[in-house]
Amino acid sequence: MAIILGIDPGSRFTGYGVISHQGSKFQYLGSGCIKLGEHDFPTRLKMIYQGVNQLIEQFSPDSFAIEQVFMAHNPDSALKLGQARGAAIVAATMQDVPVNEYSARQVKQAVVGTGGAQKAQVQEMVKRILKLPGTPQADAADALAIAICHAHSEQNLIRLAGSATKTVRRRLR
Repeated sequence: MAIILGIDPGSRFTGYGVISHQGSKFQYLGSGCIKLGEHDFPTRLKMIYQGVNQLIEQFSPDSFAIEQVFMAHNPDSALKLGQARGAAIVAATMQDVPVNEYSARQVKQAVVGTGGAQKAQVQEMVKRILKLPGTPQADAADALAIAICHAHSEQNLIRLAGSATKTVRRRLR
């Protein structure tokens, strides 16, 4: 079973979600938020780095999945989000965990079936896919959705590789 750590970066709250999967079977391992409080921004980046390090030590993930930055109406927010992502990505790369990045549209498409899904729809589908007793908090649900998206991407790559191998074998005959 492959273990995936999903991260939904933020400068106030950074959501995390950990799942394992084998084929199309998913297992929930944990989720929550790294609460960053009212500290100055450099301290919050340090807290993200340390929090992700602790999660990697606790769960020993095989891969790390994180949401890409999107440019909203506020460039300052996008810059801070990019720095929060950077702190999390450095924590993963320092421990040699492969990093995978997905757009919000890709995540919603993989989990809900439409790239324009609302947050509540993502939360509900995460709850159903992972058979959770309750609806996860929004940041944690987003992180779990990112991990699920990565699991689907891995499965698709395996299928494509298998079909490419079959095609090559047929051509060699």
